[in-house]
Amino acid sequence: MRPFDYVAAADADGALAAIGRDSARFVAGGTNLLDLMKEDVMRPAALIDINRVALGGIESLEGGGLRLGALARNADTAHHPRVRERYPMLSAAILAGASPQIRNMASNGGNLLQRTRCWYFYDTGVPCNKREPGSGCPAIDGLSRGLAILGTSPQCIATHPSDMCVALAALDAVVHVRSAGGERQIAFADFHRLPGDRPDLDTTLGAGELITSIVLPPNRFASNSTYLKVRERQSYAFALVSVAAALEIDADGSIRDARIALGGVAAKPWRKAGAESLLRGCPPRSEAFAAAAEALVEGARGYGPSPEGNDYKIALARRAVVRALEMARDGVLTNTGEYAQRAMTTRAAS
Repeated sequence: MRPFDYVAAADADGALAAIGRDSARFVAGGTNLLDLMKEDVMRPAALIDINRVALGGIESLEGGGLRLGALARNADTAHHPRVRERYPMLSAAILAGASPQIRNMASNGGNLLQRTRCWYFYDTGVPCNKREPGSGCPAIDGLSRGLAILGTSPQCIATHPSDMCVALAALDAVVHVRSAGGERQIAFADFHRLPGDRPDLDTTLGAGELITSIVLPPNRFASNSTYLKVRERQSYAFALVSVAAALEIDADGSIRDARIALGGVAAKPWRKAGAESLLRGCPPRSEAFAAAAEALVEGARGYGPSPEGNDYKIALARRAVVRALEMARDGVLTNTGEYAQRAMTTRAAS
């Protein structure tokens, strides 16, 4: 690890003043940033410790939404009673990621800023456009098994690793940020970037901007939402494909609203409004789910030679979407068989 300066900020103003230094980075839990520094992938000249900044609360908002503090830990967020009651899909997604030890350290804001786990990105002995723009992308013709099939470019086929972000995308979260110039809000759909010709830029954050909170709008998905994660081992593994799915079902049995977000397939959580609109007004049946799945993965392409390639992800994504929507319809919260509390309550009363 290279030498760096360290500043412990007492408040947000102090943090924003310190981040003006060249190559400085905010640090909270450090569960990804410190690994990248140890591997010499990221080389910040200074770390601005923001753990003492008052950004850790979780609070209800007028009208039924929820504000998640950027410094609230992932574990505290997943187990918070209002998160579990109103947004059980988010709780399930967080608990599907990493390990208990990492979730105890990782912050909500840091989760949004995770960098790809592409092995070429981590290996400083090989080219990588995300690490060094213009150097090349050996993953395209190389080991691509875990990499992207959607939203790729000739420059990069890396995937975003977060489980939490897939649920936040499906929930239409809004990211609140602050800089020395003021505050702004970023719709979650606009927060992460696809690679295009600048794969080194992961998000739309401006220089010196600090994530302060993540706001979840109210919804009616709690009883019929799920997080399905397909991975090569049951715990502490990144998703090959994941799905955050939610349905609002009318009294007549038809679908009033639907949300579907895919993880493990692109450089950001993948949503298509057109795929969701196909479900509105339909009965919640597998045929409708299959049509939505087909629309969601339209344009997908695989990379690399078999068996190291990722062509398999296209069919896997289609099937995972159908299965996740079936689980959401039935009130099954995760693929380990856990049920949403509100769904259980509804069944018990019926």
